[in-house]
Amino acid sequence: MINIEKLSLSYDGKSTIITELDLEIEAGTITALVGPNGCGKSTLLRGISRLLKPTQGSVFLDGQKVHSMKAKNLAKQLGILPQSPTAPEGLTVHELVAQGRYPHQNWFQQWSREDEYIVKEALVTTDLTEFADRPVDTLSGGQRQRAWIAMALAQQTEVLLLDEPTTYLDMAYQVDVLELLADLNEHGRTIILVLHDLNQAARYADTIVALCDGQIVSQGSPQKVMTSDTIRSVFDLETQVITDPITNTPMCIPIGRKRGKSRRELNVQSNYSSAVAS
Repeated sequence: MINIEKLSLSYDGKSTIITELDLEIEAGTITALVGPNGCGKSTLLRGISRLLKPTQGSVFLDGQKVHSMKAKNLAKQLGILPQSPTAPEGLTVHELVAQGRYPHQNWFQQWSREDEYIVKEALVTTDLTEFADRPVDTLSGGQRQRAWIAMALAQQTEVLLLDEPTTYLDMAYQVDVLELLADLNEHGRTIILVLHDLNQAARYADTIVALCDGQIVSQGSPQKVMTSDTIRSVFDLETQVITDPITNTPMCIPIGRKRGKSRRELNVQSNYSSAVAS
């Protein structure tokens, strides 16, 4: 269970990105953070993972304050995959995945048979065994993303945070990555991820949290959050929401600005009409 209480986040003490946000994330679920660019999705993920110190409020993991935990103890419970991670040139897939075992190493316990087994298991889970000796920078985009996920798996954390794991991937690789995360969730992992594609969020997430200007506009099941009114409030875009014929989850169909006027355009038109009338 992750509890976020009155959390405020900013960079270098400048303008606040997240303001007094409250959120509860249940264990064993997939939660998708959605919203326009710059709304605070990635910032919130960094706050949860302790990469960004809050200016106010707290994040609790199973009742423990995240920012008071020892780094290694937190790394054994929570793993994060940031946007567009990069590996040192020449680093092989096996060597990258092995980095996930770092939190479990100390002066008295170096690399063990158990570590090697866990790394190989992560490679099998992500279907990367045949690429174990390949340099990471020679892989395709989807394969690289799976390699980074394998590293997070080798960390053996109960919680995985992923910031836009499908960005820059073609449709087939996007589905591969999301199916992999769904499989991991079925085996008990709690997953929080940032997604831009609302239909993917509706298909794969148990809970969607829609953010705008550092605040939660709506949160809950895909059926609750994925409505034309909410999408208009968050993205300033007219849409039609129908039922996905494959999964029976909500599906967003953008109407577009040329066919359906945005809220901003409607406001301008209304103000102009009022001025003319007066």
